[in-house]
Amino acid sequence: MKKRWLLLILFLIPTFVYAEDSELASHAKSAILIEASSGKILYEKEINQELSIASMTKMVAQIIIMEEIEKGNIHWDDVVTVSRNASGMGGSQIYLEEGEKMSVEDLMKGISVASGNDATVAMAEYISGSEEKFVERMNAKVKELGLRHTHFVNSTGLDEEGHYSSSYDMAMIARDLVVHHSDILKFSSIYEDYLREDTDRKFWLVNTNKLISQYEGTDGLKTGHTDLAGYCLAATAERSDLRLIAIVLGEEESKVRNAETIQLLDYGFANTKLKVLKKKNSVVDSISFDKADKTNVSVVLKNSLSAVEDFDDNNQYDYQIHYNSYSLPLKSGDVIGRMDALLHKQVVSSSELIVLEDVQKLSLLQLFKQKFESLIFGHF
Repeated sequence: MKKRWLLLILFLIPTFVYAEDSELASHAKSAILIEASSGKILYEKEINQELSIASMTKMVAQIIIMEEIEKGNIHWDDVVTVSRNASGMGGSQIYLEEGEKMSVEDLMKGISVASGNDATVAMAEYISGSEEKFVERMNAKVKELGLRHTHFVNSTGLDEEGHYSSSYDMAMIARDLVVHHSDILKFSSIYEDYLREDTDRKFWLVNTNKLISQYEGTDGLKTGHTDLAGYCLAATAERSDLRLIAIVLGEEESKVRNAETIQLLDYGFANTKLKVLKKKNSVVDSISFDKADKTNVSVVLKNSLSAVEDFDDNNQYDYQIHYNSYSLPLKSGDVIGRMDALLHKQVVSSSELIVLEDVQKLSLLQLFKQKFESLIFGHF
């Protein structure tokens, strides 16, 4: 009887089988898995092959929109008037009408959740005056990111000759979004929402990225599908502070695309850990001043130093501090240098160094008073 119960218990316990490297993304033309904070490649397959990428193109449009928001050039509550050109876009859309007015925030929802071509072109025209000029900026952005296998002809990803990217480039674009413009996740993590909610043209948004509701920790990022590109996906998920980005290109079916993306993420979470070496705001040094209102000021990390490791790694790291030239006065939060974590003499993580106190240069009168008090009270 005990044996039967034991067999029943073992049968009910879920088992997890993780694929070998050679079995990952077997149906994809190209695929990659990276850790987001470092960009470390955890798996790769034909990562520099130039392919059609469909609506994954819109990730670069999103970067530019986020940059404009962060610079204060545009605002989420700005109202955009839709042109005839934008309203006439085919493919995925939120059914904008010529002359319709919609906020930047709602247009970003339309891009991020529904992959709206019309919403993307409306924002391109709002920022750059025309889609053509916006596409020039998109191409300049990928060059700025150091990417060599990407060229855009439009802002939406509709099939056109000369419009392509690679899984590696897409991973670096996705990484730039989630690391440097993380507010994008507020949009890409929405599974369902509404546009024009208080009107007779209420429109239900449902995320084209089904992993948002199907895979733990997923909060983005962008799907894509055209006849030429097949089914593509850039997915990002975070668990226990470890954020992964998976890219698959050229899948023949959406279900296979999703399944192979999940397989990549499973592989990453099963075999990788993020080791925090030194925490944000940790004191790593102190600076002495002779002619300041504070004689010693702590130097702290602006961000945590972390390293991506295999689960069985137990690496020992070295650290180097590099100071910038600086002068008084200093304000709390001022960057005065950088700290690197090194493994086998290779930098694996870096953080800027800051001070958390204001430091003022003493005037001649204050210096005289300080010297006088030192002589009187023996502080010398």
